[in-house]
Amino acid sequence: MVSGMIGRKVGMMRVYDGVGRARAVTVIELGPNRVTQVRTTERDGYEAVQLGYTGIRKRVNRPERGHLRAAGVEDALTVLQEFPIPAGETVQRGQTITVDAFTPGEYVDVCGVSKGKGWAGGVKRWHFRGGPKTHGQSDRHRANGSIGSGTTPGKVWKGQKMSGHMGQRTATVMNVLVVLTDPARNLLFVEGSVPGAATRVVSVTRGRRPALKNFAPPVLPTFVADEDDEELLPVAVDGSEEETVDETAVVEDVASDDADSAGDGAGAAPEGEART
Repeated sequence: MVSGMIGRKVGMMRVYDGVGRARAVTVIELGPNRVTQVRTTERDGYEAVQLGYTGIRKRVNRPERGHLRAAGVEDALTVLQEFPIPAGETVQRGQTITVDAFTPGEYVDVCGVSKGKGWAGGVKRWHFRGGPKTHGQSDRHRANGSIGSGTTPGKVWKGQKMSGHMGQRTATVMNVLVVLTDPARNLLFVEGSVPGAATRVVSVTRGRRPALKNFAPPVLPTFVADEDDEELLPVAVDGSEEETVDETAVVEDVASDDADSAGDGAGAAPEGEART
């Protein structure tokens, strides 16, 4: 199968794996992706596959529309990206790639555009120490300080750490653990945080770290409809329906018990005295 896929970041949550360990995970809606082009060594000089994904942008221009029509894809795939093909794998044009390409326990690399934080000073951007807070310095606490000598080299080197635009750059988090996959909803759960804000497009590729052995992923509950198709009931792991509690009945029982106890307290008389 291909070495990567395109998706979008949904958000973060907490799940418990098969041994009861809490893991903070990032939910990624991964795919489905369509193969829009296959690169070959004879024609392009390298082997790769181009995948398409429906991003935030809604419209597709005419050249992109013709490219997708030639691939037999009628969907408006606004995000196109190439991934290398592993040795011995074959991919057909127009094929659909789903989240089943990844399995829990393996490690992946997630690439995205980090959150933009605007113009930031040297203390926030590069963690500078700042100036001393004594000897009458009232406005140099968060200043950059000296940026070089005036004689040698007599200039400011290119790339000097200074104030400037922070964030909004392509960043990659390597070797994050795949905790769970949900093929029914095209969801991938990876441990830890990934670059970018929610709804931002990210790409997931296979990491270099070997997969964990005997990894116990979380077990998602499955739901089935009742006889009248009015309510979805949870099903236990062994296949038997779990016992559900009627919350309305419980509330009514508690209210009736409170009313009875209040009535008993109001009508009861002290010991030794008769009711009037």
